[in-house]
Amino acid sequence: MKCIYCGAETQVTNSRHQKRVNQVWRRRKCQECGAVFSTHESAAYDAAWRVRTAQGVLQPFNQNKLLVSLYKSLEHRTSALGDADALTSTIMGKLLATAQNGLLDRSDIVRTALEILKRFDTPASVHYAAFHTT
Repeated sequence: MKCIYCGAETQVTNSRHQKRVNQVWRRRKCQECGAVFSTHESAAYDAAWRVRTAQGVLQPFNQNKLLVSLYKSLEHRTSALGDADALTSTIMGKLLATAQNGLLDRSDIVRTALEILKRFDTPASVHYAAFHTT
């Protein structure tokens, strides 16, 4: 990976697997300018997963779409964006266990999001259900 400051090559000095969010955290050091910074490496689910809609159409998975839908349900909270981001990571972790051959049903995504939202914020889960269940 290139240095974010000067563009030279970097060397990994430390690396740890983050189980909850299925990421790898890496500490990197630039070989040219000596800058030290961290990166988070994760799979590109948008390219790897497909979602089957209720009509049977396959679409690419869009993690940002999930984040925005959670944010809209959590807008009544002062920390809505941070909460939506953390919940998105939690939901992605659960979906990782259920995705078979990179294929998810939209209903599985909605069900998982509702299950997690109910435990976190009941009014948000009601709002989410109103817009995402059929």
